[in-house]
Amino acid sequence: MALVTMAETAPLFTRQADKTPDPKEMAAVRRIRTHIEERAKRTASAPSAVYNVTIPNTTVAYGMARVPAGEYQMGAAGSGARPEEQPQHKVRLDAFWMQTHEVTWDAYLLFMFADQARELEHPDALVDALSRPTAPHLEMSFGRGTNGYPAISMTQHAANKFAQWLSAKTGEYYRLPTEAEWEYACRAGTATGIGPGQLGDHAWFVKNSALPGFTDGTYHMIGTKKPSSWGLYDMLGNVMEWTLDQYAPYTAAPTENPWVKSTAPYPHAVRGGSWHNDEAGVRCTVRLPSDPSWKRQDPQLPKSIWYMTDAQWLGFRLVRPATLPSVEEMYRAWNNGVALDPY
Repeated sequence: MALVTMAETAPLFTRQADKTPDPKEMAAVRRIRTHIEERAKRTASAPSAVYNVTIPNTTVAYGMARVPAGEYQMGAAGSGARPEEQPQHKVRLDAFWMQTHEVTWDAYLLFMFADQARELEHPDALVDALSRPTAPHLEMSFGRGTNGYPAISMTQHAANKFAQWLSAKTGEYYRLPTEAEWEYACRAGTATGIGPGQLGDHAWFVKNSALPGFTDGTYHMIGTKKPSSWGLYDMLGNVMEWTLDQYAPYTAAPTENPWVKSTAPYPHAVRGGSWHNDEAGVRCTVRLPSDPSWKRQDPQLPKSIWYMTDAQWLGFRLVRPATLPSVEEMYRAWNNGVALDPY
C-alpha cells in the first residue's frame, strides 16, 4: 500500500505520528500476524465471494463480500462537484473483502467489555494483551437501540483497535478501509453506486429516518435497505463511516493503493453520509473531516481517546485485504501514533 504524505496541506495540529513503533505493541502485532498465518495454513481454500464469520465463543456474526481489484476515477467532476471532491484522479486498487454491514453494537460491545465476549471463561493471550476502551461516562447509543443497530460515537483510534481485537479473535486480518477503497466499494462498478431516484431504496437519510421519539431522525437496523450490486448494505446513509486516511486535498496524480498516513489527531476522513444528511450529503464522493467538536459532551480532560460523544451519526466497517501485509504495515494500520487529543 502506498503511503501518501500530507505535504500539500497544513494539519490542524502539528504533532507528528510516532516514528519509532512501541516494542510491546509491535510484539503483539507480530504474534497476531503469526496467528493469522497459521490459521490460513489450516484453511483449505481462499474465502468465497461472500462468506460469514462468527466471533469465537459468541453468537455474533457478520458478513464479508469480495470487492474485485480494479481501477476507477476517484472524486467528482463537473459543476456540482464540491472543491474537496476534486480533482478526479485515477486510482488502482488490489482486491479485498469488506464487511457487508456496518459494525453493530452486538460486536462492538464484545470489544468494550471482555465479560460479554466470554473472555473470562475462554482466556486468550493474544486478546488479553490488547488495549480496550475505558468505561464510558455516557450510554453511548444515546437510547437509539443496540441489538442489530450500528455502533456509533467511537474515535478512529477505537475503530482501529477494534480491528486489531477482531483480527486476534478470528485469525483474519482486518483494518479500516482507505478512502480510495471505501469510495470504490461504494460505487460498486458504477458512477454513483445506485440508480437514479433509488436513494430511498438503499439509504436512511434525513427524509426517511425519523422514528417516534427521534423527530430529527436516527439510525436504523442494519440491512433493512437494499444492498448494492456488490452485496454491501448502508454504504450510503444510516451512519457515516471512518476511513484509515488523514483528511487531505486530492492531487491529480494517479496512485496505486493510496493511503494518506496520519500525522495529527485531526482531521481524519469520514465517508457515506448518515441519517441526518440530505440527498446532497449522501453520495459516494462526499468527504467529511473529523473535528474536536465531536467530543464536546465528553466530561474528561483531556478528552477520551475512545469516544466521540457528539458524533451520534458516526460508525465504521472493516476490510480484509486479499494479501496479508507486513508486520510493519499492520502496526501502522492499528497504531497511527496520533490518538492523544490535545483538547
